[in-house]
Amino acid sequence: MDSSDSNLSEHDQVSDKQRKLFGTDGIRGTANTEPMTAETALRVGMAAAAYFTRGDHRHRVVIGKDTRLSGYMMVPALTSGFISMGMDVILVDPLPTPAIAMLTRNLRADLGIMISASHNPFHDNGIKLFGPDGYKLSDRVEHEIESIMSNWSSDQLVAADKLGRARRLEDAGGRYIEYVKQTFPRGLRLDGLKVVVDCAHGAAYKVAPQVLWELGADVIAIGVEPDGFNINKGCGSTDTDAMCTQVVTHGADLGVALDGDADRLLICDEHGHMIDGDQLMTLIAMHWHKQGLLNGNGVVATVMSNLGMERYLAQQDLALIRTNVGDRYVMEHMRAHGFNLGGEQSGHIILGDHSTTGDGLIAALQVLSVLIGEGQKASEACRMFTPLPQLLRNVRYEKSAGSPLDTKSVTDAVKEAENRLGEDGRLLIRASGTEPLIRVMAEGDDEALVHAVVSDVVSVIEQSTA
Repeated sequence: MDSSDSNLSEHDQVSDKQRKLFGTDGIRGTANTEPMTAETALRVGMAAAAYFTRGDHRHRVVIGKDTRLSGYMMVPALTSGFISMGMDVILVDPLPTPAIAMLTRNLRADLGIMISASHNPFHDNGIKLFGPDGYKLSDRVEHEIESIMSNWSSDQLVAADKLGRARRLEDAGGRYIEYVKQTFPRGLRLDGLKVVVDCAHGAAYKVAPQVLWELGADVIAIGVEPDGFNINKGCGSTDTDAMCTQVVTHGADLGVALDGDADRLLICDEHGHMIDGDQLMTLIAMHWHKQGLLNGNGVVATVMSNLGMERYLAQQDLALIRTNVGDRYVMEHMRAHGFNLGGEQSGHIILGDHSTTGDGLIAALQVLSVLIGEGQKASEACRMFTPLPQLLRNVRYEKSAGSPLDTKSVTDAVKEAENRLGEDGRLLIRASGTEPLIRVMAEGDDEALVHAVVSDVVSVIEQSTA
């Protein structure tokens, strides 16, 4: 099965109303509650196996997970589903999401599965699927897998002598470490650099400190004691206070914060001040542009990226292309239009020359290579542009009551807010693809106006959900 069959284009997107299980990043929910139950995982495994079983070769799937307690429930359920369909299963210890994408390609597997809810707390979990090329599945393919689940028949199960087998890949972590190190410029080392790395008690708790240490850094590792319950709790890219404190306390050169499955990255400078994904993408873009390595003459980001980034890149004769929220939509546009750099403000950074999905560790090495190569401090190198005032607020709602975005009071409030911001500002309102939240974001040159607009729209949404 070639890559165009598993993943390609932006025109493959399926409307939210057509989806029952899949959101913007696979399937996600509260563990042991639909859809994140062992029963549904079993059915997903059988349906995905049915879709990807093509040809007479022995089919195989790579299954990885992060450190959540519920992973122990989801792995055997998925494994049983694949084995019942005659597919061999390769199991790996906790590893980052991009490691599963890489192993799927390198092991010539038919698909890869990552069990993770990324930056969510431990009680959530999720299922992310990768095609044989290591790219996340398109909306169309996910919809077809859902259709197979809806029309399932036990007649599709294989005969007893055709059942698959499961085995554990013991050196998976070492393979990923070497893969990540090869993306760091040859001849450079991190000697003399003190780095705090916060692994969020998640999937990278072993490999991230090891990579940095092997490249020569003095590593201070935190968030490396997972217990099944503490993933993303008071640590990682969603709660960076501990990292910032450790950077200042130890006089480190910078801090690196990953999320639960290590596909996103945030950094703080030597003073403990945070640097978001927009600044990091801009830094890498300018560095690659100077070296003649930036393809597409620009960067692909989402509608959430700051307008200040867009204006700065335009001054450098580089474009900022915006997509829907979700790193796979960024990747789809990159592939379709020849870009090799893209990502999200939240820290998903996709380096197309090195990875098929966001990889926090590889992105961190690109930033570190600039600091080492230019001899600059993080506070000097990583603040590329002055961001416009931007405010994001979330409103939780009950999905069973329907989306508040469909109510007249909300649509009227949105129109009024857009008129108030005018052409020099932006208003973005969307439902989260992974949680029952309405996200309200505004930005513009007038900070007071931005705050007022967001507050007014949020108030109307809250009233509509009361």
